[in-house]
Amino acid sequence: MLTTNYTPGVPNWIDLGSPDIDGAVAFYTGVFGWEFQSLGPEAGGYGFFRQDGRTVAALGPLTDGEAVAAWTVYFQTADADATAKAVVEAGGKVRVDPFDVFTNGRMAQLTDPGEAEFAIWQPGDTDGLDLVGALGSLSWVELQSPDVEAAQAFYRAVLGWTAARTPVAGGQYTVFTPAGGGENSEVAGVAEVPEGHPPHWLPYFEVADVDAAAVRTEEFGGTVVLPAVDVDGVGRLAWLADRYSAKFAVVTSVPA
Repeated sequence: MLTTNYTPGVPNWIDLGSPDIDGAVAFYTGVFGWEFQSLGPEAGGYGFFRQDGRTVAALGPLTDGEAVAAWTVYFQTADADATAKAVVEAGGKVRVDPFDVFTNGRMAQLTDPGEAEFAIWQPGDTDGLDLVGALGSLSWVELQSPDVEAAQAFYRAVLGWTAARTPVAGGQYTVFTPAGGGENSEVAGVAEVPEGHPPHWLPYFEVADVDAAAVRTEEFGGTVVLPAVDVDGVGRLAWLADRYSAKFAVVTSVPA
């Protein structure tokens, strides 16, 4: 379960890179009811999605001409430079070397050996998102990969996670727990996908009504990738994509 009690290895930030800031704002405020606060030209067009005055996600323009719209999940680290080095040693890549974001923190953009992109955040003045695990906010992150065993080995080496298998309809699902985590402290999962399916991290946002969120997604120009489905012990979920093909998911979780 995600909380704002951020410790190393825990998802603590998420942002969307989009080719159209205004269009993305219109889409996500329409689907989730978020508000957007731009940080202005000095921040390169970056800004925050907020719910009831609390930051639940961020949005910025694409800075690479070959980049495509996508959500990026950040994981907390006590030392961004050491974690970036560990990524390379474990077979991953550093896309953007560690750098300071004013006094807010230090970050790096990375890629795992399966080509799934992610980032790390070393807190400074900003620990992370103001709200997670509640309606309208990030509630889970999932790596979709054809090689679960390799993913386990990589993220154990880089973030110190431990992995456990849990039964789900039709197979097994791998969940990750950060170092020192106890019961109900799982922070991420791995869903096995067929070869040829591009590995990626998929953020899940908590909603009151998955079906209604899917309808709004289409109304605002997005698409339904996986129609709403009930998963025992998890809740009701759907996989979606915004109008620029950035993938995300929504879930109405069963009570813990």
